[in-house]
Amino acid sequence: MLRSDTFRSTAFRLALIFSGLFFVTFVIAGFLAYRIISTDLHDRLDLTLSETFEMIASSYGDGDLEDLVGTVRTYAASTRDHDRVFYFADAAGQVLAGNVSAAPAASGLSTVAGAAFGLEGDVRYRALKGMIAGNTLVVAWSYEETDELGGLALSSFAWAGVIATAIAVAAGLLLAGAVKKRMDAIGGTMDRVGQGELSARIPLRGSGDDIDVLSGQVNAALERLTALVEGMRQVSVDIAHDLKTPLNRLSIIIEGALDMAERGEGNSAELVQAQNEAGRINATFEALLRIAQLESGARRERFTEVSLGSVLSILAEAYEDVAIENGQTLSLSTEAGDAAIVRGDRDLLTQLFANLIENAIRHAKDGTAIAMYVHRREGMVSARVVDDGPGIPKDESEKVFRRLYRLEKSRSTEGTGLGLSMVKAIADLHGASITLSCANPGLAVTINCTATNGSKP
Repeated sequence: MLRSDTFRSTAFRLALIFSGLFFVTFVIAGFLAYRIISTDLHDRLDLTLSETFEMIASSYGDGDLEDLVGTVRTYAASTRDHDRVFYFADAAGQVLAGNVSAAPAASGLSTVAGAAFGLEGDVRYRALKGMIAGNTLVVAWSYEETDELGGLALSSFAWAGVIATAIAVAAGLLLAGAVKKRMDAIGGTMDRVGQGELSARIPLRGSGDDIDVLSGQVNAALERLTALVEGMRQVSVDIAHDLKTPLNRLSIIIEGALDMAERGEGNSAELVQAQNEAGRINATFEALLRIAQLESGARRERFTEVSLGSVLSILAEAYEDVAIENGQTLSLSTEAGDAAIVRGDRDLLTQLFANLIENAIRHAKDGTAIAMYVHRREGMVSARVVDDGPGIPKDESEKVFRRLYRLEKSRSTEGTGLGLSMVKAIADLHGASITLSCANPGLAVTINCTATNGSKP
């Protein structure tokens, strides 16, 4: 059963418009076809009259008037209800043969009424009048049969147009109902999303039509929206969790410093400790703001040609002593040399790889080997930071990029949980992919960037 709002739908209106256009086109085509058929029937009628006139005239080949009169009488006798008319008269106007008593005045082909032959009624005739040896011969055919055929063709076209239009309207109603149902599904899903049900998705038919494609795009947008909202929710929870402890600790330190001040005791050590705690809190917020700035793409105007080999070489030299002090080794292998050129922000790329190196140094044990590799393959520059430390569990490989997410749930070690989030934001800004994989043992972090042909700065 069609709902009333189906008749107001765009699909139904379009169906009505196209049905109307189809009907008008059908009417025009039918009229043209009728005119063609009618003209052809009239031409055939004229040809039949001419052939009949010639056949009757041929009976006068030997100048025998009696044969001619007999032929006309035979033709006249074969007709009924004056559907065909024959008239033959001599030069004096005396009727010699035929089935009518009068003849039209015009010679040649003409269209006349039945009264021209002395007949009653409004029947029209197509007549051919000519002379044979001074005698007048008229052959005429009634238009009744021709008009019936033309009317039949016209009515057939009319009924066909009505039926076709009715089918088009019915098909339009069915189409409108189907489209309305699918649009209602889309609208219902969006209403549910608007009410906070972010898990709602538009059902797909799998037909691959434009509505299915649009629904798939909306579902993909909803997936991204859900991920963003979930990320914001998780960030809010993590911020509250991460800042609760340092804020409580800061409050305790300040209260202790105030108590000491009331007792007249020195509290400089407590104030320094409070300053350090406030500094760590500020550092967390600054890191979050920096990630937000990177995700907005505000730094792209500073992109230049950067050699990743040069960046990693400087970082290897800077962190080599730190790794040694931690009982670890740090090495660099650059197969690409100066060919490892990418377009980006040198400072941000330096921070990206510095975060990866610091992450490996901080979380790996004594004796861990940390290696960096750079190579270029088929228009891509690939940089890897590999260690043989504890690695990251496979089910945690995607979560570690979330803001403030830390594998150590107790959060007793130093760090904000924003290092890999910063790495991901910088990689996304540069259009680079980042992959975490198992190094058996340890962790391998691979950054793939599009290479350029420029020279390093």
